Amino acid sequence: MKVAILLAARDMRVAILLAMGALLAACAVGPNYRRPTIEVPAAYRGAGPQSAEPQSTRSQAAGSAKSLGNEKWWELFDDPTLQRLIRTALRQNYDVRIAASRVLQAQAQLGITRANEFPIVSAGAEAFTERNPKISSAFPAYQANAGQVDLSVIWNLDFWGKYRRETEAARASLLASIWGRRAVVDSVVSETASDYFQLRELDSALAIAKSTLASRQDSLRLTRVLVANGSASLLDVRQSEQLVYTAAETIPDLERQISQEENALSTLLGQNPGSIPRGRPLTEELNLPAIPAGLPSELLERRPDIREAEESLVAANAQIGVAKADFFPSISLTGTGGFESYALNRLFTTSSQMWNAVGSVTQPIFEAGVLRSGLKLAKAQEQQMLLTYKQTIINAFQQVSDALVAYRKDSEFTRQQQLLTDAAGDTDRLSKVLYQHGGASYLQVLTSETNYFSAELDLAQAQLGERLALVQLYQALGGGWSP
Repeated sequence: MKVAILLAARDMRVAILLAMGALLAACAVGPNYRRPTIEVPAAYRGAGPQSAEPQSTRSQAAGSAKSLGNEKWWELFDDPTLQRLIRTALRQNYDVRIAASRVLQAQAQLGITRANEFPIVSAGAEAFTERNPKISSAFPAYQANAGQVDLSVIWNLDFWGKYRRETEAARASLLASIWGRRAVVDSVVSETASDYFQLRELDSALAIAKSTLASRQDSLRLTRVLVANGSASLLDVRQSEQLVYTAAETIPDLERQISQEENALSTLLGQNPGSIPRGRPLTEELNLPAIPAGLPSELLERRPDIREAEESLVAANAQIGVAKADFFPSISLTGTGGFESYALNRLFTTSSQMWNAVGSVTQPIFEAGVLRSGLKLAKAQEQQMLLTYKQTIINAFQQVSDALVAYRKDSEFTRQQQLLTDAAGDTDRLSKVLYQHGGASYLQVLTSETNYFSAELDLAQAQLGERLALVQLYQALGGGWSP
């Protein structure tokens, strides 16, 4: 049966081959995409001189400079516990999974759109029998049997490239969704690391508060002993109690923040609220003496949000061609070939062959401005995507520069805060020794204790700020999405 159908349809081959030749010779209307000219700075503001990119060698140097953004996240975050948390987040985080589903949708949409470029071929078979009773001598009873087997082809020729432009747009949308997923992965890696560092800072602050509380409770007991021996006053006891209560009130607030941070991190991991395992102390995390920023021109290739914006621009550019193609005639071919007979035993005979072929051309004449407005809309959307693309690039350069400055200044601030904390610690110890020997008042002890406790908490915050600045710089440079 299959051979017979193909033989019956052979008369359509010449027309189809001619149509394919005309289709292949046709060109797609509309502009071909060319990457816009972007003014790339010679170096990031806030970066060292090693990151400068001379104008004469910029094109050859792309991809050759070392950059923090090229580092794998598991190499940058050298903490096994943090690495396990990030892997869990990449596997279970709902934003990542939603982004992956968008990629699958875009893949399916590309398949649907691309199918418009090809003919639709369908085969059918029909058999029926009918018997009518005798109505009169002039209309005796009769029975009719018939059968039909046919192969139909419908092809809307893509002579002006409308469907090819639609496929180009769908393919760019697919790539945009892929880069969008990578941007989500980038964000999840950075957020997981940031939340983990914040949790470790709260752990450090809680340990400081508990240690300070224990030390102040010892001082309170000593002060009461001194009062009992007549070496101190009740005022000293009350001031010592103030120190104890100040440290004590900090502990429940820190414990609240720790629980809430664990809940936030659990949600980021795609889990119900629960405890989070700990790894290295905050002081042992991400201590990099030098930060290679790389070449600014590399950012256009590495940042997922920039690549996503560019693919959206490619799709919008292709839609202009789709809108332009609507101005031209639509050409379609329709053909049917097969066998039809009122006697099933003679269905596949030469005399039962049947075929038809139709070619049609439709030219829009009056559309009340719909086509012209559609083209204007496509051009306006392309212009919007172009501006969005350039804006994304400028914002990316700003984020890198801000992160470079933040990390350098936060590092300087941490060093100064460390010196301040050391000085406050020495002052606290000296004031206690002098007080015990009658060389200082308890007001001096109170002041030095308060300053030292505050300096320790500020140092923990400074260490956190330095780590967070590095994470932000890593994300700004396009790092974090490597699987």
